Amino acid sequence: MAKGPVFYKVKKFDSIRQLLEMAKAEAGQSLAFRYKKNDEVVDVTYNDFYEDTENLGAALTDLGFGKSHIACIGENSYSWVTVYLTVLKSAGVFVPIDKELPQGDILNIINNSDSEVVFYAKRYEELFTAAAADGRLPNVRLFIGLDKPEDDDASLSFKKLLEKGKKLDRSAYDALKSDPNEMKMIVYTSGTTGTAKGVMLSEHNLVSSVYYGMQVSRVYDSCLSVLPYHHTYESVCGILVSLHHHATICINDNMSAVLRNLQLYKPSYIYLVPAFVEVFYSSIMKNLDKENKRGIFFKMIKISNALRKVGIDLRKKLFAKVHAAFGGRLIKVVCGGAPLRPEIGQFFDDIGISLINGYGITECSPLVCANNDYFNDWTTTGIRLPCVEWRIDEPNEEGIGEICVKGDIVMLGYYKQPEKTAEVLIDGWFYTGDYGYINKYEQLVITGRKKNIIVLRNGKNIYPEEIESYIQGIEYVVEVIVKSERNEHGEESALIAEVFLNEEKTEKEVLADIRKTCEELPLYKQIASVIIRKEPFVKTTSNKIRRSNVTN
Repeated sequence: MAKGPVFYKVKKFDSIRQLLEMAKAEAGQSLAFRYKKNDEVVDVTYNDFYEDTENLGAALTDLGFGKSHIACIGENSYSWVTVYLTVLKSAGVFVPIDKELPQGDILNIINNSDSEVVFYAKRYEELFTAAAADGRLPNVRLFIGLDKPEDDDASLSFKKLLEKGKKLDRSAYDALKSDPNEMKMIVYTSGTTGTAKGVMLSEHNLVSSVYYGMQVSRVYDSCLSVLPYHHTYESVCGILVSLHHHATICINDNMSAVLRNLQLYKPSYIYLVPAFVEVFYSSIMKNLDKENKRGIFFKMIKISNALRKVGIDLRKKLFAKVHAAFGGRLIKVVCGGAPLRPEIGQFFDDIGISLINGYGITECSPLVCANNDYFNDWTTTGIRLPCVEWRIDEPNEEGIGEICVKGDIVMLGYYKQPEKTAEVLIDGWFYTGDYGYINKYEQLVITGRKKNIIVLRNGKNIYPEEIESYIQGIEYVVEVIVKSERNEHGEESALIAEVFLNEEKTEKEVLADIRKTCEELPLYKQIASVIIRKEPFVKTTSNKIRRSNVTN
């Protein structure tokens, strides 16, 4: 590790519109996006992308929605990104929706966010047609199908809307401006109907996350865009950072196709959660064992590391086969969303691919800190962004306490929930609910998560109360706590329901009923096993279960 971080020079910008105008002016003919359509790769230049956002913006403004709250739900796609940047450039507010949510939660978010326009993928056509017909979406005035070939009475076609925009005057859209410190995006946290919180992020928040984040960690000429776009990790740290750098964003069309797409697009960097990196690592180890070459491989690592100490770096040549599996050009993997095993970081560094770990939270737009390319320590989540102040609240003897953050990346608050906002924003400080300490090098070390949150190894945040509310609906369940099972590395890998019942049931019977009750929840929120208690849970004086007494 170097003696200290090296901060990069980053070109300043004040708005998302300016970011895209800079990209058009400086890299207009360069490729902004690559994606597959009917098994053919489509290339989109920065000029093309800018034109698409202008045309869509002109059409929306002409229809009277230049200042509206606009929701978008669907798989990662070029059309999704076009809607995203179009709205960020307008005077409106963008509302990304998690495509894995139950139908009730999707409708609740649209209503709670006061969205007047909804862009949607084909799979939601039936839901929105029915919801609009029976009055469950009273505020929505326009539905636009991202995959719809033609307009009909229920919704418009995204393709046709773009074509319409080409014929319209853009001046009204281009004149739209919003206060950079006012709400620009509402990102909803996980939760059932009535409990999800809408995180209000301003344009200044987004600009700051990109500008200061790029000072800490750089990107290169092309990326494979894998993680869900509704999450700020990919939509801000991935998409906006890449656009500012004028990189080519290659859109991954399917999670099962990541390795194939690495071969196809040959990216130089990629954003991932630790579970993905673990899969890559395991795959490499299995192949080595299959060929009976693990011992030889690690001997090569020792030789390579010894050569590096005297200034000779042969990693690209010595481990060429592994590099070829990643497309041959991969320089860097940016990792976040869950704890990362340090030995995995060490391994990738040993073979010549930088693994950069960071820490973020939606309420901080989302990036708080990241490891610097020249100051990388996999046991930490890195150094704070230059615009960030941080402190540890009420540290214990080991210096561990709640991580508190202040600065340009901290949210405005929770949409229409001032009480919830007041709980976490105090005198400008955001109380993250995550626990850790700051080491002597001013790097953040995460030691624990929020009191109740379960963070699975794939980066998914689970709010146990959400699942418990479903299970509590089973008649014979008196009390329930959802917790996690840990694998051999101490990572939270599966969900367990511990229950107290008012009648005799086997674990198999209870699990079957729970799965039936929770069937509308996403796969990562499903219960893997059940523990039946013989006694009620220990309670507080207010008759709440003491979760601290229920160990994982």
